[in-house]
Amino acid sequence: MEVKKEIGSFLELDFPKGLEYYKGNAARLNSARAGIYHAARVLNCHTVFLPYYQCETVRDFLIKKGIKVLYYSLDRNFSPKIQSCSENTAIVLVNYFGIMGHDRMNYLSSNFQKVIIDNSQAFFAPAIKGCLNVYSARKFIGVPDGAYVIGNHGEEYLQEYELDYSSDTSLFLLQRIEYGCEGKAYQAREANEARINQSDIKRMSKLTHAILDGTDYEYIKSKRRENFKTACNLFDNINKINPGMFYSDDCIPMVYPLVVEDDKLLLKLLKHKVFQGHWWNYLLSETDPDSFEYYMSKYMIPITIDQRYGENEMKYIFNIISKEL
Repeated sequence: MEVKKEIGSFLELDFPKGLEYYKGNAARLNSARAGIYHAARVLNCHTVFLPYYQCETVRDFLIKKGIKVLYYSLDRNFSPKIQSCSENTAIVLVNYFGIMGHDRMNYLSSNFQKVIIDNSQAFFAPAIKGCLNVYSARKFIGVPDGAYVIGNHGEEYLQEYELDYSSDTSLFLLQRIEYGCEGKAYQAREANEARINQSDIKRMSKLTHAILDGTDYEYIKSKRRENFKTACNLFDNINKINPGMFYSDDCIPMVYPLVVEDDKLLLKLLKHKVFQGHWWNYLLSETDPDSFEYYMSKYMIPITIDQRYGENEMKYIFNIISKEL
């Protein structure tokens, strides 16, 4: 019998196999922005409606690939202020923070003909039938890149894309363990981000696929649910939005979205080495100051609730914020 692989030499990192969350008819790609472009191709749409409240890398990638981008606003319930699209236009609906339940996303998608569900913030959200569903792996699992597209004909065009290689810029995943998230680990992560930003659409790298095929997803789901519940108990009384508005049992959140009207709070947290992000700051110069998008960009802090942490860390963050406010 012919053996078509290398045998012997040094040992590599070894992962369990067969645990991948999305198997079967899934398009495995290198990034969610590429996944949204791929979904537009599958839907045969050269125009895409994006929400203003979304990462600019999606917009930039679509424009670079020759897609015409239009925009819609959100109301304070995260509902699109748009009633319909032309039949040759796809709309991207975002599952914000991973706290929009299946019924909610199904209801929103029912108003449009060609829908791309952006589940970048909702890796475990069940796919909506009749839509193309895009998932980002690296916001939930320690991988250098990776995305899935799930839906009818989602695997079309895959043979046209080159295979991605991510090991050359994945050292930050190891450095994070030994050095923490500052210094050389952060610099190495930025190099990986630059690689993704400069990359065309590609198939998922073998390294990312190996990690995703050996991940304990049930543990991740359980810890994120527990931490989100704890965060709700701690923060809901000071939050200017209601994170539980559309939450349901099928939600596995990415973060707890805390909105307090103190635009210096993020800097105060950094003093305590609590590294929370500032999402989509560019919107402060591109949207109306009276808009919901501007308000969220200015004041929303995505509180970390991932599987590395538990109740003690949630209380620690809450105590810092309580003192700083």
